Amino acid sequence: MTDTVNIEIDGKKIQAEPGSLIIEASDAHNVYIPRFCYHKKLSVAANCRMCLVEVEGSRKALPACATPISEGMKVKTRSELARKAQKAVMEFLLINHPLDCPICDQGGQCELQDVAMGYGGDASEYTSTKRVVQDQNLGPLINTDMTRCIHCTRCVRFGKEITGEPELGTVGRGEHTMIGTYVEKAIRSELSGNVIDVCPVGALTSKPFRYTARAWELQQRASIAGHDCLGSNINVHSVHDTVKRVVPRENEEINEVWLSDRDRFAYEGVNSEQRLTKPLLKKDGQWQEIDWTTALEITASSLENVKNSHGVEQIGGLISPNSTTEEHYLFQKVLRDFGSNNIDHRLKHSDFSDQDSLPVFPRLGVSIADIEKQDAVLLICSDVQREQPLLIARLLKVSRNGGSVMTANVFDINGHFMSSKRIIAAPENLIRRLAGLVKALGKGKTLPAEAQRLVADVELDADIEEVASTLLKANNGAIIIGAIAQNSQYSSIYRYLGQLIAELSNASYGILSQGANSAGACLAGSLPHRTVAGGKVTCGDNAKQMLEQGKKAYLLFNTELEYDSANAKLALTNLRAADFVVSFSPFVTDTMQSYADLILPIVPYTETPGTFVNCNGLWQNFTAAVTPLGEARPGWKVLRVLGNFLDLKGFDYVTCNDVSEELKQATSSMADLERPAYAPAALPAFSGLRRIGIWPLYRTDNVVRRSEPLQQMLNAGEFGARINQATADSLQLKAGDRVHVNQGDAEFDLPVIIDNRGVTDCVYITAGVVGSEQLGAVSSTVELRKKA
Repeated sequence: MTDTVNIEIDGKKIQAEPGSLIIEASDAHNVYIPRFCYHKKLSVAANCRMCLVEVEGSRKALPACATPISEGMKVKTRSELARKAQKAVMEFLLINHPLDCPICDQGGQCELQDVAMGYGGDASEYTSTKRVVQDQNLGPLINTDMTRCIHCTRCVRFGKEITGEPELGTVGRGEHTMIGTYVEKAIRSELSGNVIDVCPVGALTSKPFRYTARAWELQQRASIAGHDCLGSNINVHSVHDTVKRVVPRENEEINEVWLSDRDRFAYEGVNSEQRLTKPLLKKDGQWQEIDWTTALEITASSLENVKNSHGVEQIGGLISPNSTTEEHYLFQKVLRDFGSNNIDHRLKHSDFSDQDSLPVFPRLGVSIADIEKQDAVLLICSDVQREQPLLIARLLKVSRNGGSVMTANVFDINGHFMSSKRIIAAPENLIRRLAGLVKALGKGKTLPAEAQRLVADVELDADIEEVASTLLKANNGAIIIGAIAQNSQYSSIYRYLGQLIAELSNASYGILSQGANSAGACLAGSLPHRTVAGGKVTCGDNAKQMLEQGKKAYLLFNTELEYDSANAKLALTNLRAADFVVSFSPFVTDTMQSYADLILPIVPYTETPGTFVNCNGLWQNFTAAVTPLGEARPGWKVLRVLGNFLDLKGFDYVTCNDVSEELKQATSSMADLERPAYAPAALPAFSGLRRIGIWPLYRTDNVVRRSEPLQQMLNAGEFGARINQATADSLQLKAGDRVHVNQGDAEFDLPVIIDNRGVTDCVYITAGVVGSEQLGAVSSTVELRKKA
């Protein structure tokens, strides 16, 4: 069988892959064929017929999207037969299409408009009244004008083939054919906004963007999504220095041509009414606006006072993992040069016992593009659908290619991409079952002495044996640790067992880190125990120690700890007790003003240049899409000038690129660390009703939390005590009851929600939402008492 076949398109002799379609061959050689239903990422439907071409030897025009090429084939895309067929199809498609281009949001970027200009006529033989289709409300993100629909079915195929959730479908026949949901309801998919991109007409458009700008007014800037560790490539569209829209930028190695709804619609938070535009100072209990010079002078003098009065160890710095790599680098440089190693970005973590044994930065262990090529994937405590939604498309391909996607978790994620075994158990029991998996994989092998001790009395079951067998049979396996494990008080044990499972099954091992730039934070030295590129340093206090033990002064960068920390109640208590708290923040809230003494306005990622490092270690630079709002300034600039006010050396950067080049040079010869071995002393024992706190998809950072359209989504996060029926029965509770939640010093009243995805003896209480700041650690024991 030859590698190529010889064909001819419009008289041009070309070579193409055997079995490929005419439209694929023509696209590869820049020969344009009009189309509507064809999309390179979707299956062939061949239902619009716009791509009809003449093939020598055929008595009629053939659809280029559904006709495979063959040796010696001669194709004509502009012959009289082809043009006549294409023009007839165009006229047919416009029979019922409304002439409302002037008010259509798709106007100026509409495939139907473009093709009609080239292939349409100036008059139609069809003069009957056009049909009207009633619109459906698909939720806060997608606007429908279904009278414009031409039934290309791209949106239907996208749901079925890319997300695995066929929420849209075709109903009716003939002129009564309609696209919509079978039962009128909002779309729930975390990737739903992509139907806006695949729709070739104005039937499905962006509801938040609707009527805010015309396509030709928009300025476009390439950028990187700032919310998860994949580093999706985006284009930011703006008008008059205001972000109006975010759309995907093609990158086959990361996001292909897709984008998650969080990355697409989070920009609405950038324009929040809570944006801070001038420095604020609390004086005699009252807030007043001040200039930047005064603000930085006060910051520097206050830090000097704390250092002289209490020692530099009483100064702590906490920074969001969503900050740019340059901001992380300068943040830790300011603190370290000032004398403090109390620096951390791991705000949601609870267990740091294995930090010395971890690699320089968290990595996935397999390229994003290669995930779909795995034979077996085991997700350990990862609700990937809520954490890194775009991975759904890759994991779905694993299932469809015959591979197995398995999960070990503290609740059933009900992933539609799942194709195999689920192991669902309470944390302590889940850890024992993972230890059992180590034991099953280690049969006939010599386990390390520490591992032998841990698994000695662990019993195996049929599910564990099946998972072990699947991993051992796989040529390409991947073990992936998710956010639920990382935020657990047992995270070091999850990582230890995950690495053992990977080694014993010859699979890759990796972590889906939290935030957009955890990898960049580690490389830049935003850690208490390591400096730039993993360099050794006297260990300072981690995030948990800083917030639980209390410091006299805090520098908070791009974070709201009432929603971002593992123990919100304790964090707020100690922040309010501190002598001096300065918050570098794009936003200001009443809660922030209750603990901060000074708030400095920095900008979100849309208004600053910078770099994000993704979970594959890929450095991706971006520039500011719009200018800073008011007197807000890019964080790297504020930190650079603060270094000057503190009389620190080496803070003479002119551009953000100067900072990134210095950091890249420091990491250019980086080698992996000589890491001490780590093994847990013992497997944990069951300890009563366990709280599991999970950050909802649309509450993960300060920008997303302020996107009104995302907050209206059904999966934005409901605040309640979520338990399964067995736990409810044991506590004599039912749905809707009010319960008193007690976590030591933290108390709160919540409604009961029955959710049988959970396991017995666990209560799932959402973190990061209004009200959750009154509760304690997201991973701890908890008491529930029914209110009288």
